[in-house]
Amino acid sequence: MTSRTTPRRTVLLAAAALTTATAATTTGCGSDDGGGDGGTESSAPSSAEPTASAEPAEPSGTASASTTGPAGTPLAKTSEIPVGGGTVFADRKVVVTQPVEGEFKAFSAICTHQGCTVNKVADGTIDCPCHGSRFAIADGAVRKGPATRPLPAEEITVSGETITLA
Repeated sequence: MTSRTTPRRTVLLAAAALTTATAATTTGCGSDDGGGDGGTESSAPSSAEPTASAEPAEPSGTASASTTGPAGTPLAKTSEIPVGGGTVFADRKVVVTQPVEGEFKAFSAICTHQGCTVNKVADGTIDCPCHGSRFAIADGAVRKGPATRPLPAEEITVSGETITLA
């Protein structure tokens, strides 16, 4: 059996051609001028609804079918948020709590430790299933780590019996 070797010059020319082709195809991916998006266009509106989280999380309590939709659509009725507890709306990435009767708070449902979606509200805390972080229902403060930062507050509007994400 005869083996055939490729001359070094051919290998170097092929590598140079590959490098040039790769550079040409990736040029459109970025911009050095700091402005714009590298020349790409999108027909999607900038206020597109966020996609669902990769973390599976079931809402605690009874969430109505009206929980999906953009900001300004109702999340829940006030009667659906238990006093001393709350409800996780994983599809909207928000948790609504009622620390004391008639006082409603809302926080991001994304744990500040590693970005998992919190999955329940129990015993006065908002709980993350991934690493056990717990946050206070009144202010989102860390009650148990490993998270070191509180859950960010979210804006809600309570009008009559309806809670709306602002």
